[in-house]
Amino acid sequence: MMKSQQLGRVAQRMTEKITKSLSPVVFEIINESNKHGGYFEGKESHFKLIVVSEEFSGLPLIKRHRLVNSLLAEELAEDIHALSLVTKTPEQWEANSAVPKSPACLGGSQTPQTVIKSEGSGNDSTGVEK
Repeated sequence: MMKSQQLGRVAQRMTEKITKSLSPVVFEIINESNKHGGYFEGKESHFKLIVVSEEFSGLPLIKRHRLVNSLLAEELAEDIHALSLVTKTPEQWEANSAVPKSPACLGGSQTPQTVIKSEGSGNDSTGVEK
């Protein structure tokens, strides 16, 4: 089952790469850009992908996500601000086809940040201001 909205340029490239490399039995691409600031008609910056493939068999979740991210490296570097992934094997999908909501986007810079200096280490680290 392949579901997709009207595909823009970025979504079309992503669809081609995922379907060619993973031969999914279920694939859905959802452009969620309209839920985020700075939206304009045709914007392609925030996506959710639902990919169900035998290629994920035996792979832990982190490796599934790394696999998808590697396939979409160009799009992630140039076009995509946020990518929400649901990656399951056909057996997992059959047992539970629930799709969680995508996390809220903070817009990259909407969370205040401060620099915290560790005593004696000389190293700075960035932390979220409380």
